[in-house]
Amino acid sequence: MLANGFLTPSSLSVKDLLWQVQWDKEKCTLCGRCTAVCPVHAIELGVHRKRTIQIPSLAEISPGVSSSNVYQVYHGVRQKTDPAYACIGCGMCNLVCPNGAIMPLKSDEIDKQRYHINRGGQARSRGGRRNAPDVLNRGTLDRIKFTRISMLTDPALDAGRHEFELRTLLGRILPPEENLKLYREQGWIPPVREIYPLLIGSMSFGALSPNMWEGLQMGVAYLNEELGMPVRMCTGEGGCPPRLLRSRFLKYTILQIASGYFGWDEIIHALPEMKEDPCAIEIKYGQGAKPGDGGLLMWYKVNKLIAAIRGVPPGISLPSPPTHQTKYSIEESVAKMIQSMYMAWGFRVPVYPKISGTSTALAVLNNLTRNAYAGGLSIDGEDGGTGAAYNVSMDHMGHPIASNIRDCYLNLVRLGRQNELPLFAGGGIGKNGKLAANAAALIMLGASGVQVGKYMMQAAAGCVGSEGDRCNICNIGLCPKGITSQDPRLYRRLDPEKVAERVVDVFLSFDTELKKIVAPLGRSTSLPIGMSDALAIDDYNAAQRLQINYVV
Repeated sequence: MLANGFLTPSSLSVKDLLWQVQWDKEKCTLCGRCTAVCPVHAIELGVHRKRTIQIPSLAEISPGVSSSNVYQVYHGVRQKTDPAYACIGCGMCNLVCPNGAIMPLKSDEIDKQRYHINRGGQARSRGGRRNAPDVLNRGTLDRIKFTRISMLTDPALDAGRHEFELRTLLGRILPPEENLKLYREQGWIPPVREIYPLLIGSMSFGALSPNMWEGLQMGVAYLNEELGMPVRMCTGEGGCPPRLLRSRFLKYTILQIASGYFGWDEIIHALPEMKEDPCAIEIKYGQGAKPGDGGLLMWYKVNKLIAAIRGVPPGISLPSPPTHQTKYSIEESVAKMIQSMYMAWGFRVPVYPKISGTSTALAVLNNLTRNAYAGGLSIDGEDGGTGAAYNVSMDHMGHPIASNIRDCYLNLVRLGRQNELPLFAGGGIGKNGKLAANAAALIMLGASGVQVGKYMMQAAAGCVGSEGDRCNICNIGLCPKGITSQDPRLYRRLDPEKVAERVVDVFLSFDTELKKIVAPLGRSTSLPIGMSDALAIDDYNAAQRLQINYVV
């Protein structure tokens, strides 16, 4: 790249780029599909000059006749070296090429691009999960084994021949005497929902494309109405499509309210027209992948519809707002916000807070146990993230979910309230594809249910982002699969019905695998919440920290 004939400080060669596009001239037919589908315009059709040497034949050889140079011009695909258009390795060019003539390959050089990609004083904002130093390194959840096996039945057949009720409860479950006392004093009993233990976590309408969001909702509706699985999905921050609020499918949805009340004008106005109550209300205080700073919906993705729902002008960046003036502390929030949300729905809908995984989670939990209005606690661990977190947050901030959920559960045990206040865990579950095993481990550590986000993006829609820094541009609205883009030219690549089919497949396979894990434990009528004697790990320090068995 030359500017006025001189190299600029950010000039890079193709060799310096993280991803290098390999193009085969012999296979290419110049159809143009690869250049048309590239989300970052990393490749372009170029005109090349090629020199060939013509050697005369033996008959033509004579004194004074020698070989000559012939120059030819041909068209071909060329990779840009400007860091602003650097290839992200998504592989869309390879997917659409009819001849397999093009493919991105990761450079064997140290990534020099990282030093030039930050421009205008802005730190790089990354989509996808945290940067793992070793992709093959198994996390704590993946190393946990299930070592308690029942000797009364054949474990291999048990899950297939017995009926299982894999359900969990969302809402405050008070003892009968406390329920009776509360009813006599206030004429109210805390509402409780029976739901499936695997929830689709909070991914906002705006962060996800319309087609992706619709596909998830269609899949959830099918699971509930056709298969009888009470699966629930959380809207995330920023409200939801107005037609959902007025449909019968609202009962399968958890509405999230966040620090800035984005989207809540629309929800409050729709209250008189709601045909069904939502499953629950989740009040978000923190997110595990970006504790403290919150998410960021960049202006690329704030179109007119998103802006109208959130009550802001279109085309502006939307960071998660600071704590609202009505919420000075978690204590005041429990006393004011949670109760006010109960009042909005006539005390018919469970309300619970969501916090980041943190060493102060126990303080929040202890506060919730003293208030009958709290319907649970959702904790989001450090390994989550679906595309709105900065690298510095993803890599250096947060708390692992396994130890955090274990501490909270053991604290409830000490208070004698382990069966009253449900805990829901999220953050990196299924990170290496082992969704059922990770979920079962967290349930046995004390969670009543688990939430997944990025896993659904990968499994249901085919997200191509990876820990090797492949793609991961969810934040700027150029998702090559159309999962996190608000650009119609991109999200029309995603078929909502196909997404719904994959959502159903994911939950059915999860259901089968979870039963296969639970069956040998001798549990077929309830979830093994807190059944830690069935767990073991091959790391002594981790075993001591989680208070489970140590095996080698």
